[in-house]
Amino acid sequence: MLLITDQCRKAYPEICAGLLVMKNVRNLQSHEELEARKKELENSLRNKYNDYTRNDFKNIETMKVYVDYYKKFKKSYHVLLQLESVVLKNKSIPDVSALVETMFMAELKNLLLTASHDMKHVDLPLRMDISNGSEDFLTISNKLQDLNKNDLYCAEQKGIISNIVYGPDLNTRIRQDTSEVMHFVYGLPGIEDHEVMKHLNDIKEYTEIFSPDLQVQLMKVYK
Repeated sequence: MLLITDQCRKAYPEICAGLLVMKNVRNLQSHEELEARKKELENSLRNKYNDYTRNDFKNIETMKVYVDYYKKFKKSYHVLLQLESVVLKNKSIPDVSALVETMFMAELKNLLLTASHDMKHVDLPLRMDISNGSEDFLTISNKLQDLNKNDLYCAEQKGIISNIVYGPDLNTRIRQDTSEVMHFVYGLPGIEDHEVMKHLNDIKEYTEIFSPDLQVQLMKVYK
């Protein structure tokens, strides 16, 4: 289902990727129990990091892996910004839709970069590769975006569906009627297999709150 190319392995020798595919899910606009779990997570994060500064956040072991990667491209890791927003500014996890919010929740809990897609719009197999600087794709904000050289991306048969720096694409985005979802985790060198698997399990458990009859089609860490 997923190939990690030799070029990718050469540039990032200890790279891994996580894939979670679930069918028979619902993408609700809101769900009472999920809202309660979001509040519970927010409070847990504030208690865990109650004396942290911005520099402290950057130096969390898992966070630092992504912060250092983004720094190479003069960008900020969005999960760092989201965590600061929840903990330091007392903001809530954004209300988007249930399937997207489960991914946000797991990202904040585990700090692992994740891209989410409507599986029915994904043309398998997948490829994880490294950019040579000539690639582009249509971002979720409907902008044609050139990739940075040496940035990692995930592609299907029709083209790129996500990129570390610029996020997911438009065509395979989560929709209101999404019933089969795929979550893709970028496990940069320094991220362990068991961390990725735990992250995938957290997403699954959050999704079961509002989709108790979901079926897991794939949950796997690729190396």
